Amino acid sequence: MKKIIQLALLCIVIISIFIFSKMYFSKNKKNIVDLDVPSDQLDQQTENNIIKNLKYEVKLEQDNLYIITSGLSELTYIDNVELVEMQDVVAKFIDKNNFTLIIYSDEAIYNNLNYNTKFRKNVQIEYMNNKIFSDSVDINFQDNTIKIFKNVKYVGIDGTMNSDNILINLITKKVDIYMNNKNDNVELTKK
Repeated sequence: MKKIIQLALLCIVIISIFIFSKMYFSKNKKNIVDLDVPSDQLDQQTENNIIKNLKYEVKLEQDNLYIITSGLSELTYIDNVELVEMQDVVAKFIDKNNFTLIIYSDEAIYNNLNYNTKFRKNVQIEYMNNKIFSDSVDINFQDNTIKIFKNVKYVGIDGTMNSDNILINLITKKVDIYMNNKNDNVELTKK
């Protein structure tokens, strides 16, 4: 009788182990198959982030300050560099003398490593009583330049000017105004 009870208990243990292994180990295999996602698609999903009302403040050389804000931003990573694709952008340069240059644009791409920024679509620059309109503006902090190009129109107190390019040196404040074709002239209209 004792041997029959031991045999029955052994059968119950073996059946329990079999049922336990089928329930838990086979489900895990099934879940792994169901969650199989291509690695490039997974990388893309985990690396891009949407952020509302993003703001960066960067202290530059010579006590200058660069502040850039956007209504909507997406963080992307290319070669381990964070690039911020921005919409509804406002950027401000404030120099040590508290003069402010403001840039508005519909879109911009901000490089979080070197702070270089490319503004696109409906770009407007305000400095003192002057305004500059264009399709594109590139800020390069390694060269300390602002390049304004594509459909450039300057509006100031004395009149208006149309040109292909304006290049501003952020350190010396030197401004170069020039056309793509050297035979073309910059158009000036006085008030």
